[in-house]
Amino acid sequence: MYYLEVWQPQGRDVVVLDAQRVSMGKARSNDVVLASDATVSRMHAVLERFAGGWCVRDLAARNGTFVNGQRLLGDRQLRSGDEIRLGATRLVFTAEGLDPDETETQAAKSAPALTPRERDVLVALCLPLASGDLFTEPAPIRQIADTFVVTEAAVKQHLLHLYDKFGIYSGTGSRRVRLANEAIRRGAVSVGELRIAACPEAPLKAPDKLREVPPP
Repeated sequence: MYYLEVWQPQGRDVVVLDAQRVSMGKARSNDVVLASDATVSRMHAVLERFAGGWCVRDLAARNGTFVNGQRLLGDRQLRSGDEIRLGATRLVFTAEGLDPDETETQAAKSAPALTPRERDVLVALCLPLASGDLFTEPAPIRQIADTFVVTEAAVKQHLLHLYDKFGIYSGTGSRRVRLANEAIRRGAVSVGELRIAACPEAPLKAPDKLREVPPP
C-alpha cells in the first residue's frame, strides 16, 4: 500500500494513493488540495504511478518542489520515507508491505547522443512547454519548419531520428508529445533553457540553416 502524509496547520491528513495520477496544489480541482498554504501554486506538482512504484513531478510551480531538500528538475522516483515539500507544506511518501529494495530509487536513463541539428529541432519542439501550462502542446511541424526556413519533410526526417533515439515508437498518444516529455524527463532539454529561449530578448535561432536530411 502507498500513501501520503500531508502536514498542514490544521493537522495531519493521510491520503491513500490508489489512483494512477494524483495532482497537488491550491486549486480545488486537485486530488490533494493545499488551499491554506499561500506559497503553493494552483497546480503545483503531480504524483504518477508506474510499474516500479511512484514518481513526483513539479509543474513549473513558482516556489518549486523539493524532495529531501533537493529541488526537482525532472521526474523523481520516490522511496518510502521521502519528504516532499510544496511551498511551506510538508508531505511524506510511505510504502507499506514492500521489501526495502522495492522502494530504492533507480538511476534515470540518460539522454541519447544527439547531433547539433537534432538538438535544434528538439529545443524548437519543446519550446512551448516553457509556459509551464499543464496541457500545452509541443510546437507543430509547420512552426518548426518556419523557424529554420526548411521544408516540413526535413523536420519530419529529423523527428524520425529523434523518435528512434528516444525509443518513441507507435502506440497511444501523439509521438511529438511523448518525445517532448521524454526529452525533458531525461535531461536532453531543460525547462530553464526553454524559458531563456522563449524570452523576446532571446529568440530561438539556429546557428545556421538546418539542412535537409536524406532518408536512411
